[in-house]
Amino acid sequence: MHGFSGSNVTSIRLVNRYGPCSPFETKELLSLEQILLKDQLRVNYLLKGAVKSSTESRLDDSKASISAMKAGGEYVITVGYGTPNLEQTVIMDTGSDLSWIQCKPCSVCYSQQQPMFDPSQSSSYAAIPCNSPDCSQLRGSCSSSCSYVVRYGDGSTTSGVYSYDRLTLSPNDVIEDFLFGCGTDNEGLFHDIAGLVGLGRGKRSLVSQTSQVYHSLFSYCLPSTPSSTGFLKLGEPGDASNTVYTRMQTSFNYPSFYFVDLTGISVAGQQLDISPSVFASGGTILDSGTTITRLPASAYGALRSAFRSYMSQYPAAPPNEILDTCYDFRGYKTITVPKVALHFGDGVTLDVDFSGILFDYCLAFSGDQVDGLGIIGNVQQRTFEVVYDVGNERIGFAPHACS
Repeated sequence: MHGFSGSNVTSIRLVNRYGPCSPFETKELLSLEQILLKDQLRVNYLLKGAVKSSTESRLDDSKASISAMKAGGEYVITVGYGTPNLEQTVIMDTGSDLSWIQCKPCSVCYSQQQPMFDPSQSSSYAAIPCNSPDCSQLRGSCSSSCSYVVRYGDGSTTSGVYSYDRLTLSPNDVIEDFLFGCGTDNEGLFHDIAGLVGLGRGKRSLVSQTSQVYHSLFSYCLPSTPSSTGFLKLGEPGDASNTVYTRMQTSFNYPSFYFVDLTGISVAGQQLDISPSVFASGGTILDSGTTITRLPASAYGALRSAFRSYMSQYPAAPPNEILDTCYDFRGYKTITVPKVALHFGDGVTLDVDFSGILFDYCLAFSGDQVDGLGIIGNVQQRTFEVVYDVGNERIGFAPHACS
């Protein structure tokens, strides 16, 4: 990072992409089937990360290939690019490093609602030259500018040039010479969205680029419903007194992802009989872009049977895609759902908020297709301030934080 003005904490409003608080006019809510299909594509991307990163050093072409996601991530923030500042609404993604936006002149672009960024209109913009150390470090291809390609799990791509420009996080917080991808060929990916902000652990991420100011610390709170707002905060989290921390784990195969040490699950205060080795074999990713939490098959089986026994008074509804424990609550004015808690290393317990237990009247967990690897999705993270203290390699949780 080459320059910064502002404070060492900044907070940005975060909203559900499809909710009434979203800046997009077309707030057509996706059907459950569409949400779950997108979610499965996201999971496929995360699971393929191991394969991609192990081959990343032997690329079959000269362009830098970055693993990335397809259409997950339902939470967006609005930031400003360039001088003068152009507002761009982007997906917040803890599973990606490179931030990118669509740029003019666009050879292939999807429709976005906000004006597209035009580098020629920004006095602070600079494309990274191909002979610079930055380009060789990024393994970009060499023409007149430093090119990048992001390959998506389903074969889609975004490509363009590595660039520097001013990034405005809030009226008072401005990052000079922020490294991002100026995408001029973006095929069928996000629709409406200007791009993505990467919050992963790699060098290109916003977290790494601002580490001198925010000390590799960020947090977010995902709201309980699409009609309420949350935040993304860079720098020190809020009230630290009620934040509990568990150590952040690192995976050689997935170096950009955030792993946590999930050790157990409780239903209605009773810890389920699951061997900790079930979670330890593949590890557990904490991810902002996956919706439904994926558990190793044996762990999910134990959770499902305990949950079903507590819910036996309610009539079952047909399963819905990956959600196999669903209920018909018609005619009920109130429903009682058992508490679900996730247990982590260092004695940390996360009591999942009521809004994070059921998703469309179904238990919001699924048995993972690849036994061993778990993913904690964003439904279970709702209402908590989730703190990523990357410098100290720990993850924190503070309840009731969005308000």
